[in-house]
Amino acid sequence: MIAPYRPSWLTHELQMLQDAARRFFVERFAPREEHWTKSMLIDREAWNEAGEMGLLCASIPEEYGGGGGTLAHDIVIFSEQARALIGSFGNTVHSGIVANYVLRYGSEAQKRRWLPAMARGEMVGAIAMSEPDAGSDLQAIRTRADRRGDAYLLNGAKTFITNGYHADLILLVAKTDVHAPGSRGTSIILVETRGLAGFRRGKLLEKLGNKGSDTAELFFDDAAVPVDNLLGTEEGRGFAQLMAQLPTERLYIAANAVAHMETAVALAKDYVCQRQVFGKRLSELQNTRFKLAECQTRVRHARVFVDYCITRALANELVSEEAAMAKYWATQQCNEVVDECLQLHGGNGLMMEFPIARLYANARIGPIYGGSNEIMKEIIARGVLR
Repeated sequence: MIAPYRPSWLTHELQMLQDAARRFFVERFAPREEHWTKSMLIDREAWNEAGEMGLLCASIPEEYGGGGGTLAHDIVIFSEQARALIGSFGNTVHSGIVANYVLRYGSEAQKRRWLPAMARGEMVGAIAMSEPDAGSDLQAIRTRADRRGDAYLLNGAKTFITNGYHADLILLVAKTDVHAPGSRGTSIILVETRGLAGFRRGKLLEKLGNKGSDTAELFFDDAAVPVDNLLGTEEGRGFAQLMAQLPTERLYIAANAVAHMETAVALAKDYVCQRQVFGKRLSELQNTRFKLAECQTRVRHARVFVDYCITRALANELVSEEAAMAKYWATQQCNEVVDECLQLHGGNGLMMEFPIARLYANARIGPIYGGSNEIMKEIIARGVLR
């Protein structure tokens, strides 16, 4: 038996959290995943349940209602969700991204107003970057935030927004100076959606995978929010804030990809040890054994490098090129490993009742979101050539 790998950063406390998160997702969320997938929407109360279990905002300080942990606490929770094949719950966006933007750049009043409610699951967070004509190219956004006295008037459209349907708090990336070139003049505005005139949600978007994750279009037509909802102390800092936080987001994606890979190999192993072909178990065929050997090797390589990056991040030493490498490599390997493991299932691999089929669909987004892998290669190349 191959010796299990234990990351150096995984403390006894984190192992306890890992066990609790695994039980919660397997017992409470997994039985409802099929319903959420068909509805294309997770139940709103699921957020409150996760909040009660302490699985929201784990890396936010206790003084703001969070768990008082670190990035490692978030990764443990997100990874257990990935292992349980829960594609409907947008906690990575809510806790890992939105809450940490507020923590890092928000005013004291903003932190105390929104973070405790997010930690309890009373408010759901989303970040609105992508637009119909602007995906990875954030400099091309057209959504505007025009200042009118003590308010911003918001106008524009956003798409592919995770948690968009349930979102109570949206980090809106918008132009506060439309005349500024490139990324200049971009700001992040915090938008409370409840009762906001001029704000509406479009249709839920049907996706290849993660079908139960509420992904929606958002529209702003002269929606007015206070100027105090600007994230940060001055306008035009939005792009810099995004660039500073994206490496962590990409590390979350890489960690989830590794968890998916590990799950895929485990599913394939169980299947081939039971399936009979030509009078013998599928696991006895050399091709099967070689494929599993290749997949397990890829998984271990990805796990070790991603754990190295996590260790670097915990020491505040992770650089954008390393995060890009982790995101690109782990998601690419994940797609290839999951494909190989599905192939070992034969025709059953195409049946949605088999977990490997759901995993295949859910994993495909990895090379696309958080910046496409083509963008990751450009970031890496710039670092190489610098």
